[in-house]
Amino acid sequence: MKQGKLDNKLLEKIVFENIKYKRQEVLVRAGIGEDCATIDFGEYDCVVSTDPITASIKDVGRLAIHISCNDIAANGVRPTGIMLAMLLPSDITEKDIEEIMHSAGQAAESVNVEIIGGHTEITAAVNRPVIVSTALGRAIKGENRTSDEIREGDGIFVTKNVGLEGTGIIASDCVSLIDDFFSEKELSYARKMLDEVSVVPEGIIAGELGTHGMHDITEGGVLGAVWEICELSGLGCEILEKQIPVDELTLKFSEALDFDWKRLISSGSMLIVVPQGRDEEFFERFDSENIKLSKIGTLKKKEYGRILMDGAAAVKEIEAPGRDEIYKVIERINP
Repeated sequence: MKQGKLDNKLLEKIVFENIKYKRQEVLVRAGIGEDCATIDFGEYDCVVSTDPITASIKDVGRLAIHISCNDIAANGVRPTGIMLAMLLPSDITEKDIEEIMHSAGQAAESVNVEIIGGHTEITAAVNRPVIVSTALGRAIKGENRTSDEIREGDGIFVTKNVGLEGTGIIASDCVSLIDDFFSEKELSYARKMLDEVSVVPEGIIAGELGTHGMHDITEGGVLGAVWEICELSGLGCEILEKQIPVDELTLKFSEALDFDWKRLISSGSMLIVVPQGRDEEFFERFDSENIKLSKIGTLKKKEYGRILMDGAAAVKEIEAPGRDEIYKVIERINP
């Protein structure tokens, strides 16, 4: 099978259909587009998310912290603790492990989350570091933000620029493919995009304002996140490509390496569903916090379809996310 997340049809057929037993304490369970599970803990809800880091090598520790904490923040909840299961190849050194944990420790401190445990193992089952992180957050019952309230007419917004994580990974791990085309200044700028992959601040802000839903934009990129929000809500949408915020260097990378930046892994950008009529309130609050916020489209009736309008006003149907475009690049180095 191809590298990347299992596609949604297979996920439904061979994963979800084999989860038979249900507990009444589970309020939000496994499903397409669900970033987190939620468990009833009486006065509080426990929000849990798990994710692996497999595409990056040099920033695996830092990214392992941010990707799972971002998922917790997508529910408007502040992450509290995180566990790391590290599977490491036999040729790794003590210094390598120390660097991974130093990076993870710094990232955890930056988002005020404690590394509360996990597992560390050297194994021949992997040929490069793989970290699976599980983050937990606590919300007062009823304050956990889910996608249940998404409605036709709501606005679809994103924070910062899409493609931050993918661009940073390419500049860090795929230099041999691009160093003849880009200056060291450009590559350094691209690597620094990984400093922006946390979306905890915007998740908390949107949760306080009262969003109708959020989704951390990870594998599948912005169009994958849009499709999953529509799938969760049973709605259609209209997305304006020219309104999607993207850095000029990400566009240059996509042209040089022939990948679709709209389908590129994009931790660092949060998709936020803003209730109809409240655009200005959200713009003003995010501007006061110096966080870039862009409106890229609107949710429509299901019959409208899931439509992307390009600059020439051509209409394209937004399809279910396949494997992320980052793997097109990685496979050029590791066929």
